Amino acid sequence: MIMEGGQDNERTRHYYKIDKIKESVLQSLTRLGEKIVNNLENGVFPEIQLPLRATSNIIYDPNLRQYVLGDKYILRTTKNVKHLRPFAQVIWISSFAKKLIKAGKTSTLRDTYYVAIGEGIDFEDQDESDEAIVELESLLGHPREDLNIFPEERASIYGDLVIEYTVPGFRGKRVDLSSHPDGFAIGPALTTAEFIKCGAEVLFVIEKGAVFARFVEEGADKKYKALLIHTAGQSPRNARKLIRRLNEELNLPVYIFADADPFGVHIASVLIHGSAISAHLRELNIPDAVWAGLYASDIIKYKLPSMKFTEQDAKRLEELKRDPRYQTDPWKRELAVFSKIGRKAELEAFSRYGLEFIVKEFLPERLAELTKR
Repeated sequence: MIMEGGQDNERTRHYYKIDKIKESVLQSLTRLGEKIVNNLENGVFPEIQLPLRATSNIIYDPNLRQYVLGDKYILRTTKNVKHLRPFAQVIWISSFAKKLIKAGKTSTLRDTYYVAIGEGIDFEDQDESDEAIVELESLLGHPREDLNIFPEERASIYGDLVIEYTVPGFRGKRVDLSSHPDGFAIGPALTTAEFIKCGAEVLFVIEKGAVFARFVEEGADKKYKALLIHTAGQSPRNARKLIRRLNEELNLPVYIFADADPFGVHIASVLIHGSAISAHLRELNIPDAVWAGLYASDIIKYKLPSMKFTEQDAKRLEELKRDPRYQTDPWKRELAVFSKIGRKAELEAFSRYGLEFIVKEFLPERLAELTKR
């Protein structure tokens, strides 16, 4: 798949889109600040209305094909002394984000926390700082990446794809993503890059680093003409954005491989249905992606080494069974199997049959099963 023709026009449109997003964020931040200033000048206690981010307030939007927040809100008002601290925290994050965008700079979640501490902002720990950032996202309707605030990178990609960076300082530089056996970190620069040339026809998304490395070593990228993405657990947002782009722009089918436990099931579901925590955001899910296992039933089918559920596993399983995202098959079916056997297994469990088994035996069998459905 070659995308050289019309590349200059496409690149111009891409830059324009990025610039418009930043402009929109700055306008939203300015309106927020003006509203608070006007309230104070008129003797009115400032307040902000935040969507309730909980599984009890998520509904499926058939047009967007993802779970979004419903109509329940929480009010944070400066009339209430208990609300003053979190209110001030969100306003500081707003001010910091505006400075970042106007200066053309970026910050990590960790950096943001320490800058806040340096300026005397009362964050008890980074978790509290991160929560204020998420609240600002829900208030503005823009992800933290649009605010130039990013998490530490941990996901990576490998395969037959040439990209061209669009970020300042690196614009025009091209990289072949098959040139590094450990894969390339999926950061904001790679997520927003242009796709120049792609020889892949499918995308495998893999939870575990050891299995990602096994796919590379066994040449799964060549045998299946596949791009490989390692999520390192729950997929970071940059990885989700990139996966969605690869699916939509290059029409690559997406198959997700995660451990056979309630947490692995949730990793796959978040990629497909969207996250309850991030349900205030759009286009972070990949609705046409396919959960390819491991399934609970695979533990039985392949006689895989398994472990008993912990108390935490059992609790998580019960939470998933009540979650609206898991009320249809294969989710409902596999959760029932977990309840019956009370055991879990990792992707690496296939190594009992040899290091090559997962790529040479399991992978073609599972893909054949899924394409028949």
